[in-house]
Amino acid sequence: MARLLLSAFDAFGTHTTNLSSVVARRIWEEGIDGVDLAAIELPTIRGVASSRLIDAFGQTRPDVVVMLGIADKRDEITPERIAINVDDYRIADNAGNQPVDEPVVAGGPAAYLATLPIKRIVARLREADIPSSVSNSAGTFLCNHVSYSMLHHVERTGIPCRAGFIHIPADMPLALAVLGVRLAIEVTLEPDTVVAL
Repeated sequence: MARLLLSAFDAFGTHTTNLSSVVARRIWEEGIDGVDLAAIELPTIRGVASSRLIDAFGQTRPDVVVMLGIADKRDEITPERIAINVDDYRIADNAGNQPVDEPVVAGGPAAYLATLPIKRIVARLREADIPSSVSNSAGTFLCNHVSYSMLHHVERTGIPCRAGFIHIPADMPLALAVLGVRLAIEVTLEPDTVVAL
């Protein structure tokens, strides 16, 4: 049975709820056949979010980590191609942190490529008439922060695991967002895509 860790964020900024968290909870409650699924809601706080995600990774030892977040100005579900080693927050996080041009991980590589099958995910979602495209920038806020931190942890530890971040439009209907994330997970867990890294 494949082990999957699904993460999302709590509410932040002007958002009273965070769709990514609602989606993750719905998928966790419904479950996925043949998948040992764990889900975690991360606080939108620099450093705390990534440490809690890495702790959950250590506890669950997943084969796949799918990280979710919302994007205000997007109208498609967008798997992220890359995470960069930069924290440069346009707004403060929920603890008032607002770093400018600081590294996510001091001394870490400039960037990591996601290891989810992002092109297959987009193709599958489009087949289901769900708007989707590959994104080449996860921004420089907490979404990028946790993505970079997770990919760095996997690389540093050498644990065979696929990981990546998926943005959901902040105002996407819940049912459509849940279906889109479910399809993304299904594609990622297909036998020919789950391989030792």
